[in-house]
Amino acid sequence: MRYSGFRVIKEALTGHKGWKPVWREPEPKPHYDIVVIGGGGHGLATAHYLSKVYGQRNVAVVEKGWIGGGNVGRNTTIVRSNYMLDGNEPFYEFSMKLWEGLEQDLNYNAMMSQRGIINLFHTDGQRDAYIRRGNAMILNGADAELLDADQVRNEHPYLNFDDARFPIKGGLVQRRAGTARHDAVAWGFARSADMYGVDIIQNCEVTGLRIESGKCLGVETTKGFIGANKVGCAVAGSSGRVMSMAGMRLPIESHVLQAFVSEGLKPVLPSVITYGAGHFYVSQSDKGGLVFGGDIDGYNTYAQRGNLPVVEDVCEGGMALMPMIGRARLLRMWGGVMDMSMDGSPIIDRTPVEGLYFNGGWCYGGFKATPASGHCFAHLLARDEPHPVATAYRLDRFRTGRTIDEKGVGNQPNLH
Repeated sequence: MRYSGFRVIKEALTGHKGWKPVWREPEPKPHYDIVVIGGGGHGLATAHYLSKVYGQRNVAVVEKGWIGGGNVGRNTTIVRSNYMLDGNEPFYEFSMKLWEGLEQDLNYNAMMSQRGIINLFHTDGQRDAYIRRGNAMILNGADAELLDADQVRNEHPYLNFDDARFPIKGGLVQRRAGTARHDAVAWGFARSADMYGVDIIQNCEVTGLRIESGKCLGVETTKGFIGANKVGCAVAGSSGRVMSMAGMRLPIESHVLQAFVSEGLKPVLPSVITYGAGHFYVSQSDKGGLVFGGDIDGYNTYAQRGNLPVVEDVCEGGMALMPMIGRARLLRMWGGVMDMSMDGSPIIDRTPVEGLYFNGGWCYGGFKATPASGHCFAHLLARDEPHPVATAYRLDRFRTGRTIDEKGVGNQPNLH
């Protein structure tokens, strides 16, 4: 069933009796050409592009829980491509362009809102760094605009410009950035993949990888063995656990990242704002709640919950930036498990095991990368060669010294 305004009107006039399930609930077949482990945004996007772009229809996505129950439903929904390094910016700009046409591609309302993002700077050194980043963005075909303090004040008069320690001196703006509804993105990709014949198998946990003579033959699951010519792993914070089933130790640590939503407020934030004097980012949802976050918790964990010190740190950053929110009540909070790589950049590559492929290490930048990650992983699975914008995301870059250290903090995942 394709969605349209005419369909909505017809169903409204006929008692909404014609709507069909968004995707099927199939039982797994004994064998597939490709099995994708992980029914999050990246896994579902991979299945969508595998089927629609690369013509692979004998595909299954296996998910241990339910669609939308992992990190794809546990983020702050920000979409942007304001990176600097050559290994990253072309990839994220490719993702930005896919976002701009995503709703038409999926025939699904992902609530994409290109409201823009502004990264504030507070020192001359930060200004110079943002100028370099903006120039790199423009050279790679993205949009970037540098604002001085008066221009920022004109667009965001509610910010604290008079902070004696961290005065706002300007900001770097990407007007095409914005937000999208995370749940709708997962549902849209799942629906589209299902329409092209992909089997989406929920409540099917992978318990092992069957490897013989250096080749992956399929996955052991709670619903039995599922054979496959190729297996792609896209399980975010569980990357280390799943790949250990193949005897691999990844250059990745798992950390929890908390996110927060305030009570509903009248429209106050026209765009996404990041605080340059501390790690704080915020936007306003369509329901009126302020959606914000900050640093990851600095310890290794697989738990989808965080601790109070980070809550305090994030709220302090929000108050320093926007004292006006001091009386707003926190409505809810949650945690997602991040697979933090050693240089803060992702991995999309074949593994030493024949037929086994890996997509992970997205740190806390996974949501914005969803379409490009799926497209590039599908390209790799279908053609056995990296997509042109993902050639730097090799698994062996840590051994060869070709790291992509976007933030310049070295091999400490908790700092990225």
